[in-house]
Amino acid sequence: MLQTISEWLWWEHLWLPVNVSWSDLEDREGRVYAKASQLYGALPCALCLLLVRYLFERYLATPLADVWGIRDRVRLTAEPNPILEKYFCKCNARIILLLSQADVRALCKKTSWPERRVQVWFRRRRNQERPGLRKRFCEASWRCVFYLFAFVGGVLALHDKPWFYNLKEVWAGFPKQSMLPSQYWYYLLEMGFYLSLLLSLTFDVKRKDFKEQVIHHIATLTLLSFSWISNYIRIGTLVMAIHDSSDILLEGAKVFNYAKWHQTANTMFVVFTVVFMVTRLVIFPFWLIHCTWVYPLDQFAPFFGYYFFNIMLLVLQVLHLYWAVLISRMVFKFIFSKLEGDDRSDEEEDDSDSPKEENHKLNHTNESKNPQRKMGSRHMDRFSLDCVCEKLIAYKRVNIHK
Repeated sequence: MLQTISEWLWWEHLWLPVNVSWSDLEDREGRVYAKASQLYGALPCALCLLLVRYLFERYLATPLADVWGIRDRVRLTAEPNPILEKYFCKCNARIILLLSQADVRALCKKTSWPERRVQVWFRRRRNQERPGLRKRFCEASWRCVFYLFAFVGGVLALHDKPWFYNLKEVWAGFPKQSMLPSQYWYYLLEMGFYLSLLLSLTFDVKRKDFKEQVIHHIATLTLLSFSWISNYIRIGTLVMAIHDSSDILLEGAKVFNYAKWHQTANTMFVVFTVVFMVTRLVIFPFWLIHCTWVYPLDQFAPFFGYYFFNIMLLVLQVLHLYWAVLISRMVFKFIFSKLEGDDRSDEEEDDSDSPKEENHKLNHTNESKNPQRKMGSRHMDRFSLDCVCEKLIAYKRVNIHK
């Protein structure tokens, strides 16, 4: 049974063009081809990257956060309450944020607490689940450094290749194209990195596009694995380089934003937006996908692997459109208001006990930051008081005259 499944899985007509067999992709005449067994190397590579990431975040990113004065916000701990804790664990965090008045009142009856106290408890409990600023800074720093090294390595591996300048060369002699050592290490590093991201999703910062991130990582690993087995290596390296180019700027902008270098972060974000729109919405669909849809038909008839590869590229393109919408929203905020961070992240809620205390703190903060505004508000108060006094005096005169 296993042999039958293996034969169907590796059926040549599924993955290779007509009149091409696996025997044609065996090492001979000085040519070295990619082998499916080499993909197992992605797992130890992913584990090594997780170790490198741990060392990087602890001994490089954390001290850098101390130098830049990046501190976690002091959070108030939610007091123990088994009833509310059970309800919180049962419901999704997003649902907790949208609690109806009836649900709050029902919980108030069970706990004998006032509504305000229940609401504050849920806010504090939700804030406890959110990662701190230092954790987000360390994660962004790690991804920024990796994308930088990966992009530089990809450019060094591609800059002297003819298919980097002429996309028709991608299919020259396909599939009998010898694998280069630079391509092997580039693939292994990228596959190990995305596999490490999948393995670390459970303890990484969870964002609003969590499901899209999972789909993206799985689609990327599937694309890389298939392109490796079917010798789509040339187009695969181009796709990886295109993606890494904009990711460097995004993670770098987040790093500087966490460090409160807002001018640098805003500049990098503007550059990132331009690079993202050009690479993901122009070059990727109209150059690379066009290269995989049109040019191969000049050399062989369509087969299952041809359609499978292009469909996976279209899945990535749909995700690009989704993220383009998020980026557009961030650009809108950047233009018309202050950009506070990644639009995919949940903002931390205020968990003060008293609304009067919140308003007092807010007014005190605004006045201390802007003394002119404080003086202006006093002038407005005196102006309003003078108006009221004038009206009262006029009213008394009218009554006396009557």
